[in-house]
Amino acid sequence: MTTEQSGSGALSGTPTSAAAPESIGPAPEESPLGHAAALAHESFHGRPVSWIAVAIIVIGFVVGGLAFASPPTWWLVYTGGGIAVLGFIVGGFARMNEDWY
Repeated sequence: MTTEQSGSGALSGTPTSAAAPESIGPAPEESPLGHAAALAHESFHGRPVSWIAVAIIVIGFVVGGLAFASPPTWWLVYTGGGIAVLGFIVGGFARMNEDWY
């Protein structure tokens, strides 16, 4: 026993016609890729001041890390550490830990 289903015609035994290009595949709002693209903007967290604090911290670590190159330049290692600590202080005053949702 076969039942009629609207749209496909596969169970009724009648040949199906070529589908219009608009009806091929899921609708954009149902597509996993469309859903991922919609979520891409939702996952961007943080305020600009928090990202500035993160940039300062990264710069401090990069300066300190490059200073370890042979031979180590200890004053530059400490300068990089100071820059990173400054970034942590900026992040603390900016209340960076409250940015996550």
